[in-house]
Amino acid sequence: MSAFTGTGRLARLALRRDRIKLTAWLLGTPLLGLALASSVIEFYPDEAARLSYADTALTSVVARAFNGPIFNAELGSIVVAEAYLTLTLLAALVSTFAVVRHTRQNEETGRAELLGAAVVGRHALLTAPLLVVVGANVAAALLLGLAFAAAGLPLAGSLAAAGAVGGVGVAFTAVAAVTAQLTVTSRGANALAAATIGVAFLLRAAGDVLGERNGLQLVSAWPSWLSPLGWGNQVRAFGAERWWVLGLPIVLLVGATLAAFGLARRRDLGAGLLSDRRGPARAAAGLLSPSGLLWRLHRGSLVGWSVAVVILGISMGFAADEVNDVIAENPAAADLIAAMGGGVDDLVDAFLAAMLGMFALVIGAYVVQALLRTRADESGGVLEAVLATAVGRVRWLATQVVGAVLGAAVLVLLAGLATGLGYGLAAGDPGRWALHLGGAGLLQLPALLVVAGLVTALLGLVPRWSVSLSWAVLIGFLLLGQLGAALDLPQAVLNLSPYTHVPAVPAVEVTVLPLVLLTAVAGALLAAGLAGFRRRDVPS
Repeated sequence: MSAFTGTGRLARLALRRDRIKLTAWLLGTPLLGLALASSVIEFYPDEAARLSYADTALTSVVARAFNGPIFNAELGSIVVAEAYLTLTLLAALVSTFAVVRHTRQNEETGRAELLGAAVVGRHALLTAPLLVVVGANVAAALLLGLAFAAAGLPLAGSLAAAGAVGGVGVAFTAVAAVTAQLTVTSRGANALAAATIGVAFLLRAAGDVLGERNGLQLVSAWPSWLSPLGWGNQVRAFGAERWWVLGLPIVLLVGATLAAFGLARRRDLGAGLLSDRRGPARAAAGLLSPSGLLWRLHRGSLVGWSVAVVILGISMGFAADEVNDVIAENPAAADLIAAMGGGVDDLVDAFLAAMLGMFALVIGAYVVQALLRTRADESGGVLEAVLATAVGRVRWLATQVVGAVLGAAVLVLLAGLATGLGYGLAAGDPGRWALHLGGAGLLQLPALLVVAGLVTALLGLVPRWSVSLSWAVLIGFLLLGQLGAALDLPQAVLNLSPYTHVPAVPAVEVTVLPLVLLTAVAGALLAAGLAGFRRRDVPS
């Protein structure tokens, strides 16, 4: 028996388990790329607008940090600059989550031990998910390239841009293969992979900020070459394409896979190379209550989210000071920002309102993640042990909801305070702007309550479908928020998202009625979810 015996069957098992997620990934990536490309093409229809964009992208520090380099004023280059970060971060996160789910999570739940009892080679348990995830990245990249070409962009540049996105996914597939060997839990492996993505973004941003302008090109500095996100930019899609750069993720994949094989041989099944710290001899009194246990389990995640929100908030605040210069000669972009920020003429206020709305959309992922942990506890048998004590079902689930909502409140408050601080430091009076936008951030909480209510209702009423439906609903809200205004969707469609009904402060005045109605809807959903959870079997 070879070390790879059973790889094919394990790959088919992974495909069977992830058939819905993979389908959503393969269809969602090209559709999102097509929507982003179509919106950019609409906003930059003539050469003058494109030249203005290119000049701003090359001179603005914020644009260089977030959008990366631009290599000419062609439409394809602008599409890459606007869509690259969104598409690559999505590919990186989906790839790492998929690899960890089929490696470390299998060991954590005992599934790997059961599979290993069959005729399975030593390396098959890792090789199978790597083949599936790499194949999914390649397929998604091909479909994305065809989507770009369907939007009217040159085929060669479209394939190069899509290859860059797929290359980033492949690179972080390799990263996840290593992080899965280091920690004992899937949460730890995902956290290490996410931290690596953050470092890669910072290296890429530093390389582009320190880069030198050469006409209508930005020559990135050396830190960009240390980052897989930077490699994708260096393909130079829709410019003088450098196809050889697409080989770098493959080199990383081969090296990381060999390293992961070596690390797997040095540890026991179910263990990690980074050993857990020993806890105190006596547990804290707070752990005797559901709320104390909840805080202990979620505090690390909340701290990580808080740091990321503060950093991005300050960056967005500084970016707001450049809004008028960036879109001064682009009426279409100005109209889009105004639409996303409440339909007002003050573009700075509209931009700030749009950014707070975007933060709330992203923080919705924290709410979904926190509440879906209850499903993992239920399917893993942890919930049965908890319910064997004096803790009732409704109290346990209600505690999870309260914890998720309080965490979301902290995050939206920090988002507002950080954004206001960043804008205040650039424009003057940071204290007043921090307080003003901090309050505006808290106004997003009723929409997040609706998200929490939807997830709770799904957990209580349709538990088997709760995970996929919860993420599908959140992605739907995200697409409506990001692309609804750009695609000029009917208001009735936009109203399906609770975020649409939140007043776009500071662009508009506060109106209380929509917030009250959102809170009422959230309350009804929470009540339905708690009632369903109390009546159904556990686990179910």
